[in-house]
Amino acid sequence: MRIVLRILRESVSQALHQLWANKLRSFLSLLGICVGIFCIIAVMSAVDSLEDNIKGSFEQLGNDMLYISKLPWAEDPGQSYWKYFQRPVPSIEDYTVLKERVQSAQAVSFLVRIGSRTIKYRSNNVEGAFVMASTFEYGDMFSLPIEKGRYFSPHEYEMGSNRIIMGSIIAQELFGSLDPIGKSVKLMGKSMLVIGVIRKSGKALINPFDYDEAVMIPYTLARQVADVRMRRNPWGTQLNVKAAAESNLDDLRDEVTGTLRAHRRLKPREKDDFALNEISIITRFLDSIFNVLNLAGVVIGLFAILVGMFSVANIMFVSVKERTRFIGIKKALGARRYFILLEFLVEAVVLCILGGLIGLGLVFLVMKGISQLLEFDMFLSLGNVLIGLILSILIGVLSGVIPAYQAAKLDPVDAMRK
Repeated sequence: MRIVLRILRESVSQALHQLWANKLRSFLSLLGICVGIFCIIAVMSAVDSLEDNIKGSFEQLGNDMLYISKLPWAEDPGQSYWKYFQRPVPSIEDYTVLKERVQSAQAVSFLVRIGSRTIKYRSNNVEGAFVMASTFEYGDMFSLPIEKGRYFSPHEYEMGSNRIIMGSIIAQELFGSLDPIGKSVKLMGKSMLVIGVIRKSGKALINPFDYDEAVMIPYTLARQVADVRMRRNPWGTQLNVKAAAESNLDDLRDEVTGTLRAHRRLKPREKDDFALNEISIITRFLDSIFNVLNLAGVVIGLFAILVGMFSVANIMFVSVKERTRFIGIKKALGARRYFILLEFLVEAVVLCILGGLIGLGLVFLVMKGISQLLEFDMFLSLGNVLIGLILSILIGVLSGVIPAYQAAKLDPVDAMRK
């Protein structure tokens, strides 16, 4: 065991000496490995960062939620819209029935997207504020991130009080440096008191809950100032059901389906006129896309690695040729074949590990640079670092095994004569 460790130590030292003694040759051999590892790990890291960002955004929707709508998420809306056009829009009546009858639901919420309106404060006004009206449960179900102020109280909701919660951009444009809490604004012909400001959305690529340019009012107030039952509302409604802690999503789906079918008086042979969507539909679709992207990155990187493998193998052949006499002397002094084999194999692996480390370093710098420039979180995970190192070792073994075997089988007398 000591002999093997000594051979390993001497092989690493020999490899580093060869690198330093033949700088240009070493640079060219390391370049191929470096580029190959960089291509594979950079693509994998970019895809992982993209996947983490997008899936993290969609996880805000909740894994224990059902989203009831006309259209199923699993189908292309451009192709299937007219197929489901005649279906009724989820209504406040659906919300009431589900809230009263579904035992496996922890909460049910309903939201109406009223559309863009102008909001005023004294001489300032903001056009294009997107008005949404929600039932009281909405804030808790989606953990509405209130930065200043508070959410509607139960009494305010029941009474339909003139209260409003606004997004950060609307608050900034309307009030500037002033504190908006407690200020009275004009919206849809009514004076409304600002009681809350929603925290500014993050820099996620996809943000399913972007309230920056939105204002929220209680549904009970919206019934007084807008046509919340408009059938041709282009913005639509949102009906959501959250599973109770002791229930699973399958039980909830079955109960919601039965309750809605009974409420809408569908006959046994009639198909559902609604779609029950959940976050897993989106994540399964995203998984297939990210798998293809990872595969594309691996294929591209393999070509670069193949070039690097041949360059390292060529360097090792040259190294064997240069040290033929020394190999002969070692064998004449009693060095066994596997000692020589191990020496050159370790040298090839060390070369490839160095190239791989340089490639990983470049990936890290590129990820950091992109994160700073695009304000998008890119990262090099520990898993990808390990993959890069394992690939480097594997390349070193594959590229060095033939030259090492050639060196190990040399006849000591013939080797010393050359």
